[in-house]
Amino acid sequence: MMNENEAVDLLKKSSLIGVEVWITGGWGVDAILGRQTRPHNDIDFFIQKKDTAEFIQMLSSNGYHETKKESEDQQVWCDSCDRVVDLHFFEFVGNGTLRFENEIYPLDIFNGNGRIGGITVRCLTAEAQVKYHQGYEYKEKDIQDVLLLCRTFGLPIPKDYEKQ
Repeated sequence: MMNENEAVDLLKKSSLIGVEVWITGGWGVDAILGRQTRPHNDIDFFIQKKDTAEFIQMLSSNGYHETKKESEDQQVWCDSCDRVVDLHFFEFVGNGTLRFENEIYPLDIFNGNGRIGGITVRCLTAEAQVKYHQGYEYKEKDIQDVLLLCRTFGLPIPKDYEKQ
């Protein structure tokens, strides 16, 4: 589990080494909502590819080790207390876009702002969070996150989630 204090600790350490992070996943949803709505198994960070070595060094020096390489742009790191960090690597490619997993996305997906433990964080927008919670087999926590975002921000509930 990744509790709020542990999430804040990693956010502070990221700031200390000068690496910009954007939060997604469950903590990203809670950041946008401004409160923790459920327990979290991990924290998802988007970081620029150029900052990969420095960020990984920070994780390693704090007892994390790579446990899974999903792709060239995604790795999972874990420590001895089973705290999990899901890393997503992207690059700015110009014209208001970014590249992640060889796909091009509009830069404005990163325009979300929120709070975790009193710290202001950058994160995916509510709209982007809802959009990227689609197209896979989702769990109960995904349903909760999407419905909270839609109801809080007046967004349309995606068809796959309407029956929930």
